Amino acid sequence: MRAVIQRVTRAGVVADNKSIAAIDTGLLVLLGVENGDDENAATYLANKTADLRIFEDTSGKMNLSILDCNGKVLVVSQFTLLADCRKGRRPGFSAAAPPEQAEPLCRFFVEELQRRGLEVQTGKFQADMAVELVNDGPVTLLLDSHKTF
Repeated sequence: MRAVIQRVTRAGVVADNKSIAAIDTGLLVLLGVENGDDENAATYLANKTADLRIFEDTSGKMNLSILDCNGKVLVVSQFTLLADCRKGRRPGFSAAAPPEQAEPLCRFFVEELQRRGLEVQTGKFQADMAVELVNDGPVTLLLDSHKTF
């Protein structure tokens, strides 16, 4: 699994011309599920996301996690994070998990964050979405469950 984590002052998702999710201070997580991913990968990424110390403390140092500052999380599935752009000019998506594998793992990732006590909103799986955000910092991190073991 891959996740792009962005610290935001606000973020939202529009699908079918309707606002379906919005948060203020917190994290926007763009989440991609790869072929072969499982609940262990989702748990690892959820725990890493919840525990990342990327919010500033009173000294201005990044010492606080999303849990410490009671922020919210917006999770948006994004299979394009698994794009292979090494050959040609058109990305290949063969590494991305099929929807029937990816959707349950995205839900499991969200549930893991909620188990940690976080308020989580989501985009709409397989929908054409418009994602708006104000990146705070800017702070943007890439997590990959396959590059941890």
